[in-house]
Amino acid sequence: MNVPKGTLIAIGGNEQRKFKRTDESFQSNFGEGFILQDVINNSEVSKPRIEVITSASEIPEIVGQKYIETFLRLGVDNVGILDIRDRSEADKPSNLDRISRSDIILFSGGDQSKISRIIRDTLTHHLISNRYQNEKFTIAGTSAGAVVLSEEMISGGRNGTIIRKNDLKMGKGLGLMGGVIFDSHFIERHRFGRLAEAVALHPDKLGVGLGEDTGVVIREGNILEIIGSGIVVIFDGSNLNYNQYDKLKNRIPISLANLTVHILSTQDRYDIREKVAAIHYDARHHMQEVKESA
Repeated sequence: MNVPKGTLIAIGGNEQRKFKRTDESFQSNFGEGFILQDVINNSEVSKPRIEVITSASEIPEIVGQKYIETFLRLGVDNVGILDIRDRSEADKPSNLDRISRSDIILFSGGDQSKISRIIRDTLTHHLISNRYQNEKFTIAGTSAGAVVLSEEMISGGRNGTIIRKNDLKMGKGLGLMGGVIFDSHFIERHRFGRLAEAVALHPDKLGVGLGEDTGVVIREGNILEIIGSGIVVIFDGSNLNYNQYDKLKNRIPISLANLTVHILSTQDRYDIREKVAAIHYDARHHMQEVKESA
């Protein structure tokens, strides 16, 4: 199995792009938790060239301009917008050249199926995949742009906590992470049910539910680290001892027994292959324990 040299960053959406000015410097609403800064920090380049691909959006000009403004406030002025609207543009030499010269690619939010339909199996897709495998190259996605990074992709479905067969719609993503299924806005839009159904359908895949302003950085295609201000929920179906998904009729509630669930927050880590979580322990945890014992 080839170990990718690149870094993958999946963000759950709502990256808190609004700023407030304090002491002549810009800070995010979550202060040091501003997640797009983490995208920059996890690049191998001190002053990266960023290309934002807005194919998923219905308002690409507005979205693109907001990202340019945000990255400028974070000290990055080398940002371009690639609004690829059809497959012919995804094969266009000038667009491929821009991707070749970039250090970070960021897929914006919108509709993940549009990204897949426009980008999958094009020269742009092959170039991005090749650079991810063979170079120290960062690929990030937020909301729909995160969901499309997996091979088995959630394309839609009912929000809520009840799990019924075929409430979920699946499609094919870009396949940069074959062992996981991402979902975005996980906590805020009550997507427990649809991610659990995805794991029932594909128990060999990890379900990774990304909260808003929260994401995961994946290195070597395996070590997953939490960034941002919220939580990430991981569903591991490898130990299921009851899963009758294939035998159920449509709209029948799904039962899953022995589903392993991890709730992780910033700086926690997870080994995808070994399916082991490492909870970050720092002074904040220690102070809380001291206070409770006093």
